[in-house]
Amino acid sequence: MSIFGKIKNAIFGKEAKAEEPKAEEAKAAVTPVMAAPAHRAAISEVDVAARFDNIPGSDKLNWRTSIVDLMKLVQIDASYENRKELAHELGNTDYSGSAEDNILLHKQVMNKIAEAGGIVPPELKD
Repeated sequence: MSIFGKIKNAIFGKEAKAEEPKAEEAKAAVTPVMAAPAHRAAISEVDVAARFDNIPGSDKLNWRTSIVDLMKLVQIDASYENRKELAHELGNTDYSGSAEDNILLHKQVMNKIAEAGGIVPPELKD
């Protein structure tokens, strides 16, 4: 699973898997013309700040601005290599690990979470 996928699962739980079409739906999509097209189940909106604030230890981490702390909060190794991989997943191939890159990466993660149906406070996005 991708690093962003792990972050997303920490927020949405099993609901995040609802985005992936089920095997029967995928099979139906390739059967003859009469089959109904496969569709994806919508992820219900989740208040991201409230979800993270309710994780034990969140009060000791600066997850609202730090990608390292956000990753620690959801129990993902926040090493440079993992942050670089996350940046690549989100389209940033020039990630160097600088403070500016980490701020940008945090905002990219928050924007992607919002796109997936998360309710993200505006100050956490671009």
